[in-house]
Formats: sequence, C-alpha cells, structure tokens
Amino acid sequence: MAEDQDKEQQTEEPTQKRLEQAREQGDTVKSTEVATFILLGGGALAIAMFGQYTTIGLAKALKMFLEQPEAMSVDGAGLASLTRGLFVQLGIALAPMLGMLMLAALAGHLVQGRPTFNPSKIVPDISKISPMAGFKRLFGLEGWVNLLKGLAKMVVVGLAMWTQLWPERNHMEFMLNQTAAQMVGEMSHLLFKVLLAALSALAVIAGLDYFFQRIQFMKRNRMSKQEIKEEYKQNEGDPHIKSTIRQLRQERSRKRMMTAVPTATVVIMNPTHYAVALKYESGKMAAPVCVAKGVDALALRIRAVAEENDVAVIENPPLARALHAVVEIDEPVPPEHFKAVAQVIGYVLRLKGKLPARAS
Repeated sequence: MAEDQDKEQQTEEPTQKRLEQAREQGDTVKSTEVATFILLGGGALAIAMFGQYTTIGLAKALKMFLEQPEAMSVDGAGLASLTRGLFVQLGIALAPMLGMLMLAALAGHLVQGRPTFNPSKIVPDISKISPMAGFKRLFGLEGWVNLLKGLAKMVVVGLAMWTQLWPERNHMEFMLNQTAAQMVGEMSHLLFKVLLAALSALAVIAGLDYFFQRIQFMKRNRMSKQEIKEEYKQNEGDPHIKSTIRQLRQERSRKRMMTAVPTATVVIMNPTHYAVALKYESGKMAAPVCVAKGVDALALRIRAVAEENDVAVIENPPLARALHAVVEIDEPVPPEHFKAVAQVIGYVLRLKGKLPARAS
C-alpha cells in the first residue's frame, strides 16, 4: 500500500542527476530486440563477407573424413594429432565469422549506453524468487508486453520471410534438378534475401521496443515534488539557510559601510531617498571613492551618521541618483561624473577652509 502511494506521488519527470544515479545503479534503457537485431545484422554481414572463405575452409577440414576415412590413423598418438589438426583448421575457417559475431554482440549493448558495473546486481535478492513477485512480473504490464512482443515477432518476421519464399516456390522445385554447385549458389542467394527481409522486420520491432523501454525507464525514475525539492537543497543548499547567510553578509556589509561614513569627505543626498558618501584625499587619490551608499531608511542612517561626525551633507538629487546607479562601494567615481563631483567637493573643502576662496 505504501509503495503504491509513493508511486502515485511520483508525478514529475526525473532530473538529470536522478537519471545518472539510475545508470550508476545499473538501471539503463536496454532493449533485447535492439541487441538481437544488431547480432543478426552482424551475422548477415559476416556471411556476406566471409561465407565463401568459411565454406572453403570447412570443406578442406572435412575433406579427408569424406574422401579417405580409411587412411586416418585412430591410434592414441594418431587420434590426438588428427584432433589437433581438425580443431586448428576449424578455428582458422570460423575465426573471422565468430569475431564478427562477437563484435556485433558487444555493439548491441554499447550502442544503447555506456557500460556500467554495479556489484549490488550480483548480490542474491530474495524478492526475485518470491512467488508473488514472480506472479506480478508474469502477469503485469511488462509480462503482457513481452508476450505480445514475442507473438508480434513471430508474425512479422514470418510474414517477411513468406514474402520472399512464396514467389520462389516453383523455382525451388526446379533447383532439385540442378548440380550441387548450382543448388548451393541458388540457395545462398535465396537465404540472403530471406535474411534481409527478416532483418527489416526486426528493425521495426527493435525501434518500437527501444521506444517502449525508454518510456518505462523514465517512468521507473519519476520523482515526487518532495524529492525534487530535496535534490535542489542538496545541489543549491537550503533556501532558508542561504537567505539567512545572505542577510548576515548584507548586515556585515552595512556595518562596515557605516563605519566608513565618518571618514567621508561629503555625502550627496536626494533629501530622503538616496545617499552616496564619497571620500577624497588630495594628492593620494586620482578620483573620489564611494565608501557608502543606500536608499530610503539606509540613506537616512548614512545622513544621520554623517551629521553626527561633522561630515558635510549636500543635497543634489540628480547627482545622488546618478552616482547611486553607477558607482559601487570602494570604487572610484566614473569619469563622466568627475566635473559635477569636483564642484561639490571643492565647495565642501572651501567651506572647511581647506581650499582658498574663489576670486570674485
């Protein structure tokens, strides 16, 4: 019951991380039909490429058994030598075709995904021998799909082969009157046609089966909304914790900023909404530097601290808004605002007697 409820809650598509975890655990999209199709295709290619070579090799290996059986020595040493020679000849004749089949069998799995190794898959699982679990597998959706798939293969492949054999029914009777060499050639050609027809049918079945296995794989790995939230927390961190950390950093930044306000040369205000505190030391700085800025309540705090520490506060709304938008803390004033800022700082320094008054 609990398992069914969990399945009902798994309504979301799996994330990339979930799919990677599934593959690491050995759960991948695997279609036996694709592997079978590639194996048979490899077999057909092997016959086309090495069929004649293999036939000649087998004929040479068995020639003595058919033509001169009385000349063979079957005593202890002779039989051992005969057996070794036969196996060597058979190996040489069959090696190219067997090699092609092995490569095809390997390719049938590699094309569906990179290989994985999961030790847990070889650990005995009691549930796999449970009668109830076996009953569910046998009569569940996958069991019925496998049954229908088997019947469909028989019908489709049978029809494909029939379409090649039926038109040749009269010709096959005629082949009985041909020589052995002619018969072998005719039968090889017909066999190849039948094999190609079967492969064409299997290609369609393999494609449909892979599509079905892909759907089942995604369905097995669906996630609940809670699982997605937990994964997000693991990847990005708990949003509440991140928000708390961000608030703490902002608070520390504000404190450092407020301690720098008393060292400012001037605070430029837009009476209550914007405040930018600038520091300038003649001969030490190429341009004024922003030591604090803020809006609304923070702007009022900057103004209050500036007034408490006898820092000049100048109201210039356009300049305050412009500086707040373009300059960051501990950065110099941009060149396009040099002239306006220089006029304000010059005015402040003259008020404090640090610059001579302009000649009238």
